[in-house]
Amino acid sequence: MNLGDLSTLLVWAAATTFTVSLIAYTVDMARIAEQAQRRVPAAVPARVGAGAGGPVSAVAGSADEAAPSRSRRAEGIARSTHYLGVALLLGGIVTRGLAAGRWPTANMYEFTLVGVFVATLVLAIVQRRRIIPFISVLVMGLSVLSLALALLKFYVEAEAVQPALQSYWLIIHVGVAITATGVFTVAFAASVLQVLRDGRENAHSHLVTPWSRADGLRQTFAGWAVTGPRFAWLEQVPDARRLEAMAFRLNAVGFVLWTFTLIGGAIWAEHAWGRYWGWDPKEIGTFVAWVVYAAYLHARTTRGWSGRRAAYFVFVGYAVVLANFTVVNLVVTGKHSYSGL
Repeated sequence: MNLGDLSTLLVWAAATTFTVSLIAYTVDMARIAEQAQRRVPAAVPARVGAGAGGPVSAVAGSADEAAPSRSRRAEGIARSTHYLGVALLLGGIVTRGLAAGRWPTANMYEFTLVGVFVATLVLAIVQRRRIIPFISVLVMGLSVLSLALALLKFYVEAEAVQPALQSYWLIIHVGVAITATGVFTVAFAASVLQVLRDGRENAHSHLVTPWSRADGLRQTFAGWAVTGPRFAWLEQVPDARRLEAMAFRLNAVGFVLWTFTLIGGAIWAEHAWGRYWGWDPKEIGTFVAWVVYAAYLHARTTRGWSGRRAAYFVFVGYAVVLANFTVVNLVVTGKHSYSGL
C-alpha cells in the first residue's frame, strides 16, 4: 500500500467516523426534543393563542423545571468520534500531501478534504465547553455529504500540479480560502439555529396564522410550527442574541480571511498570468461573496441590522461561497475551472 492509498483509506475512515458522530449528535438532539415535548406539551399553543408578546419560555416555567435530561452516552460517543474523525482526516490530508510531493490543496478533492477538516475543527473549538446538538448535526451532515462527494465524484490520483500552480501562493491563497470556507460553514449553522430560536422567542411562524391561500396545506403542517411543542427543545439552546453574536464573530474572522483570499489571488494572478484581475468566473464569484459578507458586517455594525435580517445575509453569503466552489468549478469554464475531474 502506497501513501496515496493510505490517504484514501484514512479519508474513508474519517467519513465513517463522522457518520457515527452525526448519528450520535442526532440521538442526543432527539432525546432533548422528546423530553422537552413531554414536559411542555401545551405551553406554546396557549401562549400563541393568547397573542402575548413575551418570550415563549415564560409560559414553560423556570429553566430547571423545563430542562430535559440529555443522552450522556450519545453525547460522549458524538464528542469522541468527532475528535477521532478530525485526527483521521488530518492523517489523510498529510499522507495525501506526501504522496503528491506538494501542499494538498490543488484540486476540488483536496480542497474539500481540507475544508471539512477546518469546519469540524472549528466546531470542536466552538463547542469545547458546551455541545449544541443542532449546530453539530448541521455541520456534521454537511461534512459527511462533502466527504462522500469528494471520494465518489471529485477524487483524482495524487500527482504534481501544472506549472502555474507551482508556487508558494498555493499554500497561502488557497489555504486561506479553505480556512475561510470552514469558518463560514460553522457560522452558517449558528445562523440557522438563531433564526429558529428567534422564531420561538417571538412567536414568529407562518404556520400559526391563517393563509389567504392553501390554508389546508398550512393546517397539515401546523404541528411543525417552530412555536409548537415539537420545537420545545429550542428552549435548551442559547438565546437568539447569543447565537447571533457567535455567528457574527465567526463571520468577522471568515471575512478577514476571505479579504486576504481576494487580495492574495490578485497578486498570484499577476505573477502567473500577468494581470491582477481578468473577470474570470472564479474571481467574480469570490468578489460577490466578499461584497455580501461586507454588506452583512456593515449593516449589522453601522445600520443596526440584527436578528433575522442579518441572518439572511449570512445565508446568501454562504450560498454564494458554495456556488463559487461547485457551479463555477464544474459548469463554468475559466482559468480556475476544475471541469473534467
